[in-house]
Amino acid sequence: MASDDRALEVAVGHLGKRDRTETEIRRYLAGRDIGERAADAAVVELVRMGYLDDARYARAFAEDRRALDAWGPERIERRLLELGVEREHIAAAIGVRDEETELGAALDLLRRRCRVAPSNERERERALGMLVRKGYDLELAYDAVRAFERLRSV
Repeated sequence: MASDDRALEVAVGHLGKRDRTETEIRRYLAGRDIGERAADAAVVELVRMGYLDDARYARAFAEDRRALDAWGPERIERRLLELGVEREHIAAAIGVRDEETELGAALDLLRRRCRVAPSNERERERALGMLVRKGYDLELAYDAVRAFERLRSV
């Protein structure tokens, strides 16, 4: 079997499990002792056929992580950069969400994770840390914790 054909076959098999980025496919092929030229040809063909699309991947990833894991934009961006997605695709996937929408998402996360509002500084710091680890901006996380405290004290 020709090197290019083998590269394409291996790449398609790897894509059969789940969507991947171009960088993930290249890394996988390199790990299977497939040369750079053959890997490049396989990636070009997969992009041409529509099986490999970093912009589509970034959009789906951002939607899933927000909906399923309550990730904030910073964590989504970090992970997509690790996966080799270009910044322009990441920016389009994260989109321009207004602060009110992000605040609402952070509040939803606090409601799910915290039964009662933080009543002391240690609890506030824990809630804040959880939001920051999920990828919310520090200032927005502060606003969310304060809003959560106001909602729970009513």
